[in-house]
Amino acid sequence: MKCVSTDRHYRMRVITSLSDIGKEVWNRLLLAAKCDDPFLQYAFLDALHQSGSATPETGWQEQHLTIWDGQELVAACLMYSKSHSYGEYVFDWAWARAYQQHQLPYYPKLLSAVPFSPIPGPRLLATDEPALHMLLAALRHLCESGNYSSCHVLFLPEGQQAALAQAGFSCRQGIQFHWKNQDYQSFDDFLLTLDKKRRKNIRSERKKVQERGFQFQHLKGNELQEAHWLFFKRCYDLTYRNHHSSPYLNLDFFLRLGAEIPAALHMVIASLEGQPVAAALFLRSEHRLYGRYWGCVEDHPCLHFETAYYQGLDLCIREGIQWFEGGAQGEHKLARGFQPETTYSAHYIHHPGFRDAIQDFLNREEIEMQEYRQVLLQHQAYRHFPSQEEE
Repeated sequence: MKCVSTDRHYRMRVITSLSDIGKEVWNRLLLAAKCDDPFLQYAFLDALHQSGSATPETGWQEQHLTIWDGQELVAACLMYSKSHSYGEYVFDWAWARAYQQHQLPYYPKLLSAVPFSPIPGPRLLATDEPALHMLLAALRHLCESGNYSSCHVLFLPEGQQAALAQAGFSCRQGIQFHWKNQDYQSFDDFLLTLDKKRRKNIRSERKKVQERGFQFQHLKGNELQEAHWLFFKRCYDLTYRNHHSSPYLNLDFFLRLGAEIPAALHMVIASLEGQPVAAALFLRSEHRLYGRYWGCVEDHPCLHFETAYYQGLDLCIREGIQWFEGGAQGEHKLARGFQPETTYSAHYIHHPGFRDAIQDFLNREEIEMQEYRQVLLQHQAYRHFPSQEEE
């Protein structure tokens, strides 16, 4: 496909391996697009592919949509051809079943998302507006090719969802729970902004862990040794096993992250009587901390909240990180100072009949999500006017 503008000759290419683009070219595009999302760094994505975690054998066939101006990569949309709906966190299983009931193939479908990572971030990467418009046109062309039942762009910014809506995509909303750092000087400073009940509960939870004798070690990426990764992987696998599931990521993936992007990694290890018991791995950018993976080899009251949340909040306050995203779902975060944030996805359905039916479903779901968010806001942990008298 070729499109000619006033002074540019664009070419669209579907790239079946990110390595064909290369680290330097990909990261240059991220820089031009002002994207510091660690999950879109070449090293993170390459680790997913090279470790065997996200490959055609596991149902993730790379089909990255790219726009070139000569030899320069000017726009891209990370894309996969999927043979299932695992590892996505925006659920379309009911849509797949409906296709099956009508003896129509739902797979393969196109998916734009970071595998196994329900992290909001840009999905349409472009150096400027003309390149972005070309990328949108190319994406619509790919959707209409008839080679896929549908195309799903997940966890994208609201503005990019609006651009896709103009290109014929249907919009979908979800809810996650994020924490905002209001320039707190200490954890107690943060607690003073909560109502008395929530403040008391958090202090009680932290006290239980402290009195049990737990010690917490914070390790930056360049401090992580193989022994740390081995223990963390054991915890990670146990979390999946406890939920009767299989882990998506292998040890090689984590070791590659530690070697390639140590500055984006932060691990917390909880120890009792000198023995490691639990671990949580965070990723970070300049302004955001992402709680990603957690696990323990022994169950202890409140240890999950302390290791995966409160230690992360401490880190944000200590280092001035503005946002903490604690992962997908989890209404229990609401009582711990996290607030509901709307997430966005966009969906193109090729079959006209199913497109209309799914659009009707999404219209009704959007009303429900808006009502749900209002209910959550009414139960948030914060009070408007903190004062010492309520201590």
